[in-house]
Formats: sequence, C-alpha cells, structure tokens
Amino acid sequence: MPQTDTSADTTAVRPGHRLDEQALREWWIDHVDSSARQRFGLAQFKGGQSNPTFLVETPDGRYVLRRKPAGTLLPSAHAVDREFRVMRALAGSGVPVPRVHALCTDAAVIGTMFYVMDCVPGRILWDPHLPGMASRERAALYDDMNRTLAALHEVDVAAVGLADYGRTGGYIARQLDRWTRQYRASETEPIEAMEQLIAWLPRHQPADTGTRLVHGDFRLDNLVFAQDAPRVVAVLDWELSTLGDPMVDFAYHCMAWRLPPSVRGLGDLDAAQLQAAGIPTVAAYLARYCERRALPRVDAQTWRFYEAFNLFRAAAIAQGIMGRALAGNAASSEALQAGRQARQLAELGWHGVGQGA
Repeated sequence: MPQTDTSADTTAVRPGHRLDEQALREWWIDHVDSSARQRFGLAQFKGGQSNPTFLVETPDGRYVLRRKPAGTLLPSAHAVDREFRVMRALAGSGVPVPRVHALCTDAAVIGTMFYVMDCVPGRILWDPHLPGMASRERAALYDDMNRTLAALHEVDVAAVGLADYGRTGGYIARQLDRWTRQYRASETEPIEAMEQLIAWLPRHQPADTGTRLVHGDFRLDNLVFAQDAPRVVAVLDWELSTLGDPMVDFAYHCMAWRLPPSVRGLGDLDAAQLQAAGIPTVAAYLARYCERRALPRVDAQTWRFYEAFNLFRAAAIAQGIMGRALAGNAASSEALQAGRQARQLAELGWHGVGQGA
C-alpha cells in the first residue's frame, strides 16, 4: 500500500492485471489531472489481496487507483464503489481518509470499475511488534490506533450522508450468513474447525451493541502513520465497511493479539512481554476503547464469541483469496500463501472456543 517511498513496494503491472494504459490516461486527463498529458507513470503495489491497487504518477501528483479484479467474482465482494463513497463521506470528519477524486463505473475504460484517491505520504507499518521503536513510541502508536477506531465508531452516519450505507440491527446474524455463504462459494477442501464454528457461532451470538459505521478490516497495515509522529493520517481499504456492530469491529482489530507472528500477530508475547515493549494487553486496550466511548465492560463470554467470530470471518476471507488464486485473478502474487491461512485461522478460532468452554 502507498507510503512515502513506494519504489520498494511497487512492481511492473502483473500480467493478470494489465490494462489499457492509453484509455486510462485519456480518462485521467478529463477526470483527475490534466498534467497526465506530459507524463503518466503506472506501477502496481505488491501488497493487497483483494482489489488490485496501482500507483499513478503525473507531474502534478501521486495517486492510488483501486479497481475490481477481472473475472468471475463472489457476490457483494470487491465493492470499490463503496470504498469511494465512504471515504468521500468521511472527508473533514475526525476520521483521517485519503482525498478521493473520481469513481469510474464504465468498465469499457480498463475492463472493471475503479476509483482514484491521493497517495498519502507517511509510513505503512506491517509488524505489530513495531521493531526498532522505543516502548513509549509503541505505546503512543497503539493509543492513536485506539483513538482513531473509537472516533470512527462515534461518527454520526446521518450527518455524513451514510444513513443508508447498511441495514440497522441484526448485524451479527447477517454477517454469519454472509461469510458462511462466501466460504461455501470458495471452499476448496474440508476444514473441520470451520464446520465446528459454523455450527457453534449461531447458537451463541450475543445481542448487537448498536449500529455504527464499521470499517471491517481495521488493522495496522491498513493505516498510514505520519513520518515524524505516532499519529494515524489515513485509514485505507474500506471495502468491507458497512453499518454494523462497533464492538465486533473493535474485536476484529484486536485479533492481532491472538495471531502468531507468521501472520503478523502478537501471539508470541505474554502480558509481561507486552508491557515491556510498550504494547497494551487486550484487556487494557479494550478498557481504553470503552472509556473513550463511555461503554460498559464487555463480559468474558461475549468477548470469546467476538474473537471466535472474527477468526471465522478471517478464515472465510482467506478461503476467498485461495479461490481467486486458483482461478488466477487474485490481486497479490502471495495470494495462494495467504489463502492457505484459512485452516490455521479456523483452528485458532475453534481452539479459543474450547478453552473458554
């Protein structure tokens, strides 16, 4: 994803994602930046497992283009138009987002729908251990992530024009249905833990805590941080955003504490090690979030459901990546490896259910 020095994070456009650069350039001149007449550089970001993402450079600016993948797609997936809409709505709010420029719904231009936003200067941080930082900087960075997500969950959706961005109530039930269907549509092999979760989760779902704008994929590497401060300057990758239960969204963000380092998680650190590193425990992080939003304490049984649900959902997403990799239209060259994480995530989720039983 975009950062100040993108040379190491981009590559030539991969064969499966090539597009008509001349048609794009002509559209660009009319809809985004006329200086593209003088120079129009196009490269593909190496990361990103869902929507192919490109860096465009002109004499007057640096931009990011996000498009739907080509080929047959799962229903409701790759909603780049929703990404565009939510970032446009949040401009000027307390939630930092890139400036968006244009949405192209005409597939004749490059073959699929796409949108254009600014390339926000800053740091993309991939490892939640934050190696090389002082403990106080880690603490400040985690606290600003917490603050940013709490601010998102306090957005007045009616005031920003997103009152119809999703349905009110029944979020958890709909999500269980959606991700079960998505998983079934891309299933490549039996995963026993996934079957256990699909059976267990509907029987133990708590009541929704409310309806707010939720990001759906709020994690460290979907944020841009200022170069000179532990401050979030842009929230990226809004494809899974909708109106939903904010506590489920927050619990997804906290999944990093459960995951092993092999999938960029903090699961190798105990409470003492987290404290020494300046990283809060999940309990402390949750308490700070609830304090910011004036919420009551979340009981252990409900939190266990949130953790299991989010690992189930992550496994379903990974299975979708695997399906696209096998079909040849995945956004990242590492998609097959990422897709193989479906079993690991499902087993981690089911193990957590068993531990709490």
